[in-house]
Amino acid sequence: MLKIEKYAAIDIGSNAIRLLISTVTTPENKPTLFKKTSLVRIPIRLGSDVFVDKVISESNYKRMLKAMQSYKSLMELHQITKYRACATSAMRDAENGAQLAEEILAKTGINIEIINGDDEAAIIAATDLHDLINTESTYLYVDVGGGSTELTIYHKGKTHTSKSFKIGTVRLLNNLVSEEDWQSFEAWIKTNTKDFSSIQLIGSGGNINNIFKNSGKKMGKPLSYFYLSSYYQLLNSLTYEERIVQLGLNQDRADVIIPATKIYLTAMKFSKAKNVYVPKIGLVDGIVKSLYQADAN
Repeated sequence: MLKIEKYAAIDIGSNAIRLLISTVTTPENKPTLFKKTSLVRIPIRLGSDVFVDKVISESNYKRMLKAMQSYKSLMELHQITKYRACATSAMRDAENGAQLAEEILAKTGINIEIINGDDEAAIIAATDLHDLINTESTYLYVDVGGGSTELTIYHKGKTHTSKSFKIGTVRLLNNLVSEEDWQSFEAWIKTNTKDFSSIQLIGSGGNINNIFKNSGKKMGKPLSYFYLSSYYQLLNSLTYEERIVQLGLNQDRADVIIPATKIYLTAMKFSKAKNVYVPKIGLVDGIVKSLYQADAN
């Protein structure tokens, strides 16, 4: 018997808030299909408040509340079976994060889970990479957000190890990443990849998706280190306004794309990866998979 359900995932990040509506179709004796029905992204940069002032501002809270009210309506219209809302680096670092989550629950009925870095890495690891991953190869999965970067190593089709680092695009824009942070990042990658002869990168996040789209590459084809390095030089050669006009970047993307590219290039350098694959999946996809797996168990 064919079973069709709709799940929703909300990702409250440091640079934007996303809602993914996913249609989950389970045919009899066949693999389950996950189809992105709708993806809404609202650029609310909570990280600019939190990483500098330690709290979410009143103005950004009001915008976040309106976003949650809108998402609540969209979920009702789509007749969602189940949802999960996860807040990451900005809300977990905000002194008023838990309080605002309670207020949003009271006003919208949406329960926001403020997850830690390990939980975030585990959810991202739940994303379905079987179509991309060669079970005989080793991959370093790099998910770059506004407040943190999650690293996961896959070896022979299974999760080998993962870790979250407070190195994110909004933190870098505000000069809030220390030399010690970069040293820890380098040491972890080198230590955990040294036993593997060859590593390939998997990149996720809005910035690497944008770079891949502009590259004109076909899905499944990787970006080379040389290409990414050349694109990084191009980005740095343009002003903020030129990046918007000439490259067609959104206002909230035109600044963070530079530190994001730096993070990917740094990960490639330390792991000695020559290519990065961009499957266009992220935390919201992992949330949907976690909801499905919870129902299946």
